[in-house]
Amino acid sequence: MIRILIADDHAILRAGLKHILQDSGDIVVGGEANDGFEALAQVRAEKWDAMVLDLSMPGKSGIELIKQIKGEFPSLPILILSMHKEDLYAVRALKAGASGYLCKDSAEALLAQAIRKVVSGGIFVNQAVAEKLAMDMLLGTGAGTPHSRLTDREYQVFILVARGLGVTEIGHELNLSVKTISTHKTRILEKMNLANGADLIHYAIRNQLIGSADGLDM
Repeated sequence: MIRILIADDHAILRAGLKHILQDSGDIVVGGEANDGFEALAQVRAEKWDAMVLDLSMPGKSGIELIKQIKGEFPSLPILILSMHKEDLYAVRALKAGASGYLCKDSAEALLAQAIRKVVSGGIFVNQAVAEKLAMDMLLGTGAGTPHSRLTDREYQVFILVARGLGVTEIGHELNLSVKTISTHKTRILEKMNLANGADLIHYAIRNQLIGSADGLDM
């Protein structure tokens, strides 16, 4: 039996995932966490076959949390289950140590399959992400792009700015101060050699990092 820990800050979604898995026959949800700190505590307290982790939770979350968990428990497979489309964060999540990335829209159809894949030692991603990883490895593509110079946190802020969110909204979502977000935004513009938020949105759309409709509210 595969015993997993689900970490997601939405109780309704956790209940939905348990419902999806109840008929799997070989997967049982042995624990739940609603933020990054609770997730860390549970990982440290018990042994798990795999962890299903939301990328955006209150407190410690995202790439930072993946790196910390894998640093302490390198053999624990982590499947990222996120509302963000795979092409935004999947490659960074995998490079941080995750074993798979699944968009929540696909959870009902693919969750059990994804869990089995990562527990068996495999990597679970969609075809587009697999192709991008292969191209990055074989050709080194992407290494010289301006957004590749950003740290994981800066990239997270960059995507939210590109979607038209203000610094206050981003600070609330990432549980960071407005001053910290403003500092990140300034560094992002400097690293990418862009003048303002509008330039950043245009860059993101041009490089297909967001859809053309995502940044229209800024």
